[in-house]
Amino acid sequence: MNAKLFGVPSRFLLHGLILVLIIIWLLPALGTLVTSFRSPQAINSSGWWTALSQPFNFTQYTLKNYDTVLTQQNIGLAFRNSLIITIPATIIPILFASFAAYAFAWMKFPGRDLLFMIMVGLLVVPLQMTFIPVLSLYNKLHLSGHFYGIWLAHTGYGLPLTIYLMHNFIAGLPRDLFDSAAIDGASTLKIFFSLVLPLSVPAIASVAIFQFLWVWNDLLVSLIYLGASPKVAPLTVVIANLVGSRGQAWWILTAAAFVSMVLPMFVFFAFQRYFVRGILAGSLKG
Repeated sequence: MNAKLFGVPSRFLLHGLILVLIIIWLLPALGTLVTSFRSPQAINSSGWWTALSQPFNFTQYTLKNYDTVLTQQNIGLAFRNSLIITIPATIIPILFASFAAYAFAWMKFPGRDLLFMIMVGLLVVPLQMTFIPVLSLYNKLHLSGHFYGIWLAHTGYGLPLTIYLMHNFIAGLPRDLFDSAAIDGASTLKIFFSLVLPLSVPAIASVAIFQFLWVWNDLLVSLIYLGASPKVAPLTVVIANLVGSRGQAWWILTAAAFVSMVLPMFVFFAFQRYFVRGILAGSLKG
């Protein structure tokens, strides 16, 4: 009884701490959202938080910031470029990582453990060390400045972590499933497509969220391998240029920033339950 009573204050303290952290994380996003709809006069005369404490005044709010960003600052084109970059750069490494994780987890071949250790060791290699040699190779092969070049770059950079996370999940699947399938005469590919992939949906969703958010929010890799050309520049590069050229009309940046936040937020909340299941399963079974 005393233990239960002692646990009640601890539970409330934990919940209170989580609530405080949630508020701290949400405040910048809320401020960005409110500011993106405010007129320049309202922004210069008062802080964004006053919009939540005073009677609602429609004259303070406008869609002009979004209209300017979408029609005059190439944000619409940059949004399309980000989609063209992110979707293949998410699917391709997950496809290869699924095959590799299954091989490392359940197939026996010479040098398997050594190759897996080398792959895990690649996680600690800084990306900056690869830029000069890879960019030189890209220039020789005429891959720089093209979408397929950035797909290959993000695939290479994302594979070590993706394989590692997928391996932790697939290695924890029951051996009886594979033994039963092998007894029934199922081939390796049949087992992979009929058993491994359906059972690995939570893990696939988890690594897809990681890879999608990393590629969508990437600035450095895109700037190195694509450049700043408006034809191929993603949202991060265009917004970075706005930061440098919008010293006066800085409120436009809030609209541009929120445009870049909408899709990642939707992806995360849409796959949230798979994300939690995949992370927990990988941590417990790996």
